[in-house]
Amino acid sequence: MNPLRTLILAAAGNDAVRRVVATAPVSRDVVRRFVAGETTADAIDAAGGLIGDGLRVTLDHLGEDTTDRATAERTVRAYLELLDQLHDVGLAADAEVSVKLSAVGLGLGGTLALDNASRVCAAAEQAGTTVTLDMEDHTTTDATLRVLAELRRHWPSVGAVLQAYLRRTLDDVRELADTRVRLCKGAYAEPPSVAYVDPHEVDLNYVRCANVLLAGSGYPMFATHDPRLVEIVSERARWYGRSVEDFEFQMLYGVRTGEQRHLAAEGHVVRVYVPFGGQWYGYLMRRLAERPANVAFFLRSLVSRS
Repeated sequence: MNPLRTLILAAAGNDAVRRVVATAPVSRDVVRRFVAGETTADAIDAAGGLIGDGLRVTLDHLGEDTTDRATAERTVRAYLELLDQLHDVGLAADAEVSVKLSAVGLGLGGTLALDNASRVCAAAEQAGTTVTLDMEDHTTTDATLRVLAELRRHWPSVGAVLQAYLRRTLDDVRELADTRVRLCKGAYAEPPSVAYVDPHEVDLNYVRCANVLLAGSGYPMFATHDPRLVEIVSERARWYGRSVEDFEFQMLYGVRTGEQRHLAAEGHVVRVYVPFGGQWYGYLMRRLAERPANVAFFLRSLVSRS
């Protein structure tokens, strides 16, 4: 693993670093490149702008590793409010929500997480949209897939996320290829025993998994900013006879925005992952780790604005 990436991911779990970054006078301004804002209104405004530009969105209320029921309940209520507003302003058809199970109580027991995720899924159905379950570190993969299977009994459109850097993912993709799946590279610090550490190996596994998804009967969602992978996926989609409406690309809010619009202008379905909320620190650190060049942007902003 890139030493800088390792350092950044270590900082994600360091309270002292978190306090420095969170309290720096310019941090909130810099974070706005990657985070839509802290409120539901901010998220709705960002979603409306992106949808107006011909993109689709998936909205993530930031938070994870919840350790008490009250916090999990606040997260659920934030999603319910968001879904109500998406419906009220007419954006639900082009928007969905992404949910981390650890934010709605997975650490407090699978039953609580399932109950809370079910409430979000029911609200999404009522609003006219759906939910994708975000994947977290490898220790939660089995629990997340168990909850996913239960949710799909009532809401078959609930999306799964699989991470190409995990060695197990090709098998998981084969199991889920006839469903709605987002394939990403992965953004957590994982040991070599469970994850590929060579970026080239991660890319190779991404392509292997993409082929399985494109050969299946489900709806693949390819989360990547890598232009090589975008080109490969586009070519493989044509080889498998997929029209541009039969799969989508997903990219992060604030990352390669020009390419997002370029792909959409070419007719591709492009969905932007839009995070919002006050718990942005862990998310920001993973974004910096995914593309260490972002660190230079962040540090330049701190120096120039402080």
